[in-house]
Amino acid sequence: MADRLASGVRGCLSGAAIGDALGGPAEGLTPEQIRRRFGGWITGLGEVVESTAGTRIPPLRKGAGRITDDTLLTVALTRVYLRLRRHLTAHDVADAFVAELADHPVYVPDMEMETQLLHRVFLAEKYLVLRLRYAHADPREAGVGNMVNCGAAIYMAPVGIVNAGDPEGAYREAIDVAGAHQWSYGREAAGVMAAAVAEALRPGATVASIVDAALALARDGTTEAIRAVTSAARECRGWEEAIPRLREAVRPFDSVGEEYRRPDPDARRPSRTRAIEELPVALGMLVVAGGRWREAVLGSVNYGRDADSIAGLAGAIAGALEGAGAIPPEWETQVAEASRIDLAGLAEELTTVAEEIFAADRGRWTQRAAQFPPH
Repeated sequence: MADRLASGVRGCLSGAAIGDALGGPAEGLTPEQIRRRFGGWITGLGEVVESTAGTRIPPLRKGAGRITDDTLLTVALTRVYLRLRRHLTAHDVADAFVAELADHPVYVPDMEMETQLLHRVFLAEKYLVLRLRYAHADPREAGVGNMVNCGAAIYMAPVGIVNAGDPEGAYREAIDVAGAHQWSYGREAAGVMAAAVAEALRPGATVASIVDAALALARDGTTEAIRAVTSAARECRGWEEAIPRLREAVRPFDSVGEEYRRPDPDARRPSRTRAIEELPVALGMLVVAGGRWREAVLGSVNYGRDADSIAGLAGAIAGALEGAGAIPPEWETQVAEASRIDLAGLAEELTTVAEEIFAADRGRWTQRAAQFPPH
């Protein structure tokens, strides 16, 4: 079990980071724009390109193995687990995760500088610091009022890792942790993402069992979006064919609209019937790929729109399922060097913490059972 867990954790963290780095240059583009800009589909880490977002001066510079804030947030939560070495709550987000964002400088590859992560993250993630550090909101509900997006889901893989084999436990912990940041279907996606990773790390897990675990725990529009997208995915023969069909399947649940950089007036508002686009599409690409990491990630990258987040989610789940052997070593090395991040070392440390938490959980349940001897 220890070897399987170690391989799955490395596959998860490295798989997510590489997916993020591959998808960064495609963020905000349509599939047609991707092919025009890059001369075809994206199939490798490529060269450094300026971000097309057009919202930063100077612009972000992505590609060539540079991770984005998605991975940096995942690393920040990983560091909280490494420090506290136990299950987390929303209060830990307020006490420890906010400090990782606001106080500790890190190297930000697409800004080409060392600075606090707070200066790189999107407004919805800045809101987390505002609410918890300056507005003194209750951490369990600090996410209420934020724009609803995938911001919490993108860094929930570590929650799934420390709850390996227990998707329900991962869902509960992620819902608590994400309550400090998100609400409505953004918070729901965070819980389901953690559950998917936890199931993917279970020995004997399959693509079908991951989707089943997600559907068993998801609520409201997130359930229906995952069901619609994964059903459409089963009819596709490859990710190129899947791209328009998965977009069509998720469209009724996506509030952003057709122009990703010009959201519809009702975009990202709370709803019982909507879902974020990123997680259902990532699960759909996992189905299309039959669980194979490379195909799931490349399909997610070339889907466009929020490509780095979709590919990061798909890469985390597929990497956890297939293990470290599925990750191209040359890509892992390039991302580690270009982004100045020790992916292998983080995975090794987080595996140790996950094993410690597993042992503590087992001890607690053994003690509880001993209080109720069988008749």
